Amino acid sequence: MSDTPERLAVAKTYKLYIGGSFPRSESGRVYPVRGADGEFLANAAHASRKDVRDAVAAARKAFPGWSGATAYNRGQVLFRVAEVMEGRRDQFAAEIAAAEGLSAERANTVVDTAIDRVVWYAGWTDKISMVLGAANPVAGPYFSFSVPEPTGVVGVLAPQDSALLGLISVVAPVLAAGNTCVLVASAERPLPAVTFAEVLATSDVPGGVVNVLTGRAAELGPWLASHADVNALDPTGAPEDLRAELARTAANTVKRVLPVRGGEPDWRREPDIQRLRAFTEVKTVWHPVGT
Repeated sequence: MSDTPERLAVAKTYKLYIGGSFPRSESGRVYPVRGADGEFLANAAHASRKDVRDAVAAARKAFPGWSGATAYNRGQVLFRVAEVMEGRRDQFAAEIAAAEGLSAERANTVVDTAIDRVVWYAGWTDKISMVLGAANPVAGPYFSFSVPEPTGVVGVLAPQDSALLGLISVVAPVLAAGNTCVLVASAERPLPAVTFAEVLATSDVPGGVVNVLTGRAAELGPWLASHADVNALDPTGAPEDLRAELARTAANTVKRVLPVRGGEPDWRREPDIQRLRAFTEVKTVWHPVGT
């Protein structure tokens, strides 16, 4: 018989990530998170409307600095995120396996793909202007340039099923394009998103650039859609029957809403630049020749 007394595991209660800090929900609410087999994993904060407002304020405050950074610098920062994720690879794999009921091998593959996706978008930061911008032909003594610019603060309802790869696939292009965001994590599978928030806090991403809320997309989504200081909305993780209502609500403040139809896509397929394009605005500048 061992002389070492049996110990009880410490049940974690995860917090939100707002403005570079980890506050509790203003509401004081938490909810249990269970794995695919029903086993209790942890408690997660249940964000409120006040938490949404705080997160939007933090994202707005961070926007000038992030959007004003050089594209090369944003790429460096995102690559650093991939480096830190690599260092926590085993933790991500364990959380994915528990949340989604995957084998260890499959979970490792999902994590590797997610890290590679961050690197892929990091490489796009200094190429967006070349691909989406243009020098326009003009019949007159003028220069005309079309220049892509970040949209602003983006509300992102993360995929509900793909807790890490899907999350990275919707957040990375928002950041690569120079936007800041308020992210609502998967309600049933929030732990990879919380770990991702810890990665952000220990990497070079400035506080407020990404704000992570845990809770229900059906509850928090309408508040993001109606918030006047949110410039765009990605409703991927919203229930299908709620997306049309979110779009109507967003129209009241002239938000850009990413068109999402049907269920979640296959996040394993090769990424493209459609989400980069979705969250940029094109500004056309005219200038007289010779002045």
